[in-house]
Amino acid sequence: MQIGYKLATEAFSPTQVIEQTVMAERAGFDFVELSDHFHPWLESQGHSGFTWSMLGAMAARTTTLGLATGVTCPSFRYHPAIIAQAAATMALISDGRFTLGVGAGERLNEHIIGTEHYFGVQKRHEAFREALHIINLLWQGGYKTYQGKHLQVEDARIFDLPDTLPVMAVAASGPVSAKIAAEHGTGLFVTEPKPEIVQVFTDAGGSGPRYAEVPLAWAPDEDAAAAAVLETSRWALTGWKVMAELPNPVNFDAASASVTADDVKGQFACGPDVARHLEVAQEYVDAGYDHLVCQNAGPDPEGFMDFFTRELQAPLRALTPRSRRDGVVGAVTGALSSALT
Repeated sequence: MQIGYKLATEAFSPTQVIEQTVMAERAGFDFVELSDHFHPWLESQGHSGFTWSMLGAMAARTTTLGLATGVTCPSFRYHPAIIAQAAATMALISDGRFTLGVGAGERLNEHIIGTEHYFGVQKRHEAFREALHIINLLWQGGYKTYQGKHLQVEDARIFDLPDTLPVMAVAASGPVSAKIAAEHGTGLFVTEPKPEIVQVFTDAGGSGPRYAEVPLAWAPDEDAAAAAVLETSRWALTGWKVMAELPNPVNFDAASASVTADDVKGQFACGPDVARHLEVAQEYVDAGYDHLVCQNAGPDPEGFMDFFTRELQAPLRALTPRSRRDGVVGAVTGALSSALT
């Protein structure tokens, strides 16, 4: 089991994100993951630095910590040839610590180059397949040309390729994207504990690490944690179909205006209760994910990291899948008991 920390690039400045990366390595996390956005989800978040600039600084300031995008869209505001080159360079300068997380994109970020360039879901998946094909093609080395329906590359070569290519973890929210992940990726990336996504991925021949963002919010009390989620992260409760289609932070403000503290507590593990954090994480372990990303939406990143080091890390790493056939809880019972004593 690998445990990561989600860096909220929409809620903190680029310098704060880099400092939190250093803190995460010291706290004992295996890797960090950061989104690749042009806009924040909500105006109240107030930030959205350029992810690839931050990644270079993060690699220079750390030595063992894995670095992952969660996720980059290589189909619209970026051309896949640029992402292929950027990921190869990151793999080199990080000594193999980089994972390229990729997804089909959200209108929030991709519409900025002109709305006519951002398609409906079917064409979006078509373009995404082509983008991943181009990345894999260029990672083979040599000059490559590709003429697709939506994307092209002509006589392009990446001169600096690592000996071992980075994992390309493909974001999936349903069967179509899970099959794309199996066909073109070397890993899986999700935000919901859906075992059927893993099943489709593996049935289609997919293999590699399976990343999942686990919704947590640490604060000294449950209500303070829920209030922080309402302030900056209530967009996460709108659902993928909403998250993929709204164009600007003001739209997410409106779409999430009716989210309540009880709604937040139903999805996020809020507060200092280790057992509740493990309960939420267990859903993702049971669904088949082996790289858990702690998506701390609480008000105090440093406090959460201290909580992780002192109380959460050991029982979180001890989680194992519960049997669905006989209802045996297994090793997680011991982890929960230890957390409660």
